[in-house]
Amino acid sequence: MKKTVITLAMAVTVGLGTIFGAIPTKIEAASISKLKDEQNKVHEQRSDIKSDINQANDKISNLQGQQADVKSEMKRLDFAIGDATAKIDDKTAKIGETKTQIAKLEEETKILKERIAKRNLLLKDRARSYQETGGMVNYLDVLMGSTSFSDFIDRANAVATIMEADQDIIKLHEADKTELEKKQTQVEKDLASLKKMLADLESMNQRLSAQKAEKDKLLGSLKSQENEIHEGMMDLKEQEQILGSQEAAIQKAIKLEQEAQARAAAEAAEAAKNNSTNGGSSGGSGGSSGATPGVSSGFWTQPAQGHRSSGFGGRSDGMHYGVDIANRTKVPILAAADGVVIKSYYSSSYGNCIFISHSYNGQVFTTVYAHMSSRMVGDGAVVKKGQQIGVMGNTGASEGQHLHFELHNGPWTQDKHNAINPAGIVPLP
Repeated sequence: MKKTVITLAMAVTVGLGTIFGAIPTKIEAASISKLKDEQNKVHEQRSDIKSDINQANDKISNLQGQQADVKSEMKRLDFAIGDATAKIDDKTAKIGETKTQIAKLEEETKILKERIAKRNLLLKDRARSYQETGGMVNYLDVLMGSTSFSDFIDRANAVATIMEADQDIIKLHEADKTELEKKQTQVEKDLASLKKMLADLESMNQRLSAQKAEKDKLLGSLKSQENEIHEGMMDLKEQEQILGSQEAAIQKAIKLEQEAQARAAAEAAEAAKNNSTNGGSSGGSGGSSGATPGVSSGFWTQPAQGHRSSGFGGRSDGMHYGVDIANRTKVPILAAADGVVIKSYYSSSYGNCIFISHSYNGQVFTTVYAHMSSRMVGDGAVVKKGQQIGVMGNTGASEGQHLHFELHNGPWTQDKHNAINPAGIVPLP
């Protein structure tokens, strides 16, 4: 439990009253009135805590609504991520197909270039022949050199065939060049498309990463808000429970005060009757008080046997607000005075610890017993001076077996401004 919760618990212990043991012969009704005032204060504080709990519940409801919205957004992001992943897979497949087409086009381009190169050589040879032989003049010589009409026809057909072949070569050459340019343009277009696909793919990956990062951020924020609101609710409920215990403890104190006053009144009446019957003589009983051996007379008694290993005051590690009593054996821890247990629990710093509220001559004191190995009384228990409440130990932030004992003139507070040196007040080793 947090120390802030303990601070609240201690703050409501003031005025538990002169109950348990050291009750004056004449008990004033003012003590009961004071206890009722303290009970009313605790009740008001408890009502305030309940109001805070209701407000916290409203905040939780609002937060749960926000969480539902966030979860809905997360669901949308999941679908968006799935869709983006599918598109990435599709584009990756298309990129593979495009690369295959580009490889095929590059192979075809290579073949076309080889054809064009061969035709260029053929056309260059033919052009060179035209230059050397005179071109068309030679064709006329061929025709004029015919020996007969039939020979002329044959030669004319041959010349036409040769010229037509030349024209076909030129046409094929032009067609191949056109096809080459077309395929090269297609390759460039496909390459540009591929680059665009790659750019889109990278953009999608970036958006996908950003969405995932945002999702993680939302999840982290959601968890943080959930932890904070639940922690706050736990604190409020703990405080409300402590206040409820305090209210019950004060009610118990009021009942004990009333019973004590009734006994005192009856004893006074009986004494007056005896004085009247016996002529006012009195004979003391002379009996023993029946005190447990080792329990001091008076209001306070020593809380444990051992040696004082550290006193009240400044130390190298800071202010020490109590007295340490060390011992190596199994040592019982005793209540230093009559009182009511405010809190009995395990603390990360105090270890197993018990807080007890006492009332002495109208003044409220609080004692703290820390680092015990075990506790023998619970919240709200009525304890008597010298009653065993635990066993010395080494729990919590402790170095070696000892009892850390604190005395506060008033309630225990987190800053311990009510802490006083018990030496000279409480019997110590």
